[in-house]
Amino acid sequence: QVQLVESGGGLVQAGGSLRLSCAASGRTFSYYNMGWFRQAPGKEREFVAAISWSGYNTAYADSVKGRFTISRDNAENTVYLQMNSLKPEDTAVYYCAADRQYRRMVITTTLESYDYWGQGTQVTVFS
Repeated sequence: QVQLVESGGGLVQAGGSLRLSCAASGRTFSYYNMGWFRQAPGKEREFVAAISWSGYNTAYADSVKGRFTISRDNAENTVYLQMNSLKPEDTAVYYCAADRQYRRMVITTTLESYDYWGQGTQVTVFS
């Protein structure tokens, strides 16, 4: 049974920073691409960032490019999302997800590519 547990969310003023963490267990973490998604009230869940299983490749949504950084520590089975220059429109529940395919060679951004999800962590940015 794969478990993903997010932490690090909270309330922050616009322009501030937060670092989200996602601790994984139950699968050989280091061989699966990982992603972060978010869902704001009344909106669909959307892609934020993803990182390859090797950690060498990353992808970002245009809305967060240059402000957010995804990284991973395979020794600690943890993936991170460093969020800087936060804006009120970044307010959402943030979810960590694990790719369903072992050692996928390309990063995917669609929800259907990920089969395990965390419970989510709330990020609220006020102006």
